[in-house]
Amino acid sequence: MIPCNYHTHTCFCDGKHTPEEMVLEAIRLGCREIGFSGHSYTPFDGSYCMTKENTLAYIDTVRALQRKYANQIKIYLGIEQDYHSPESTAGYDYIIGSVHYVEKDGTYLSIDESKETQIAIVEQYYGGDFYSFVEDYYAVVSDVYRKTKCHIIGHFDLITKFNREGDLFDPGHPRYRTAAQKALNALLDTPAILEVNTGAISRGYTTEPYPTRDILTQWVNAGKKIIFSSDCHSKDHILYGYDIYKEITK
Repeated sequence: MIPCNYHTHTCFCDGKHTPEEMVLEAIRLGCREIGFSGHSYTPFDGSYCMTKENTLAYIDTVRALQRKYANQIKIYLGIEQDYHSPESTAGYDYIIGSVHYVEKDGTYLSIDESKETQIAIVEQYYGGDFYSFVEDYYAVVSDVYRKTKCHIIGHFDLITKFNREGDLFDPGHPRYRTAAQKALNALLDTPAILEVNTGAISRGYTTEPYPTRDILTQWVNAGKKIIFSSDCHSKDHILYGYDIYKEITK
């Protein structure tokens, strides 16, 4: 397998390193290609995404790096487009479509801020019914291709990020399985590629990549393509978990 990664974040959003630092590390690691996928601007939460000004600088920086390192590595300019982002995706080499929020009564509820936040959201907006939260999340996931026209589906089951101990909900529960299956079925009818993502493992939240083996198996058995990603926010994790990928692909 040729090492490469197309889901990366830099200091232009919530990543640690500059794009050039990421490129140099990718070259050192022997990557033939690297893609940048900064978080698209979301006006209701600026804590993790690029600002409008940063987005323009991000584009200029990555395009300049494409020219500078053209003889050493192939560089792609991408965007991780949140479902609720109003920003245009025109001009990018590729799009990762992701869901980081559920909109409820005009409020955007974060999926991946923290376990405590998830619990508080479910108590306040769902009367303690975690499966209603799950159902709303997967309803948005099922529509992510239509909304973003993404080439890659990002972290399909991100809602499991803080459920490592299984104390928030049971992924085997009929309501969970039905909601996830509906989203999967909807996306199977699109040309998008499904991402196998080790980002939550590198940050200590989970021990398995997104999506679950069951979802991944169904996707592959349907003849659909997958792409490996470390969803890195640091140059130290550009190829994180590629030993897991080798085991999975067997």
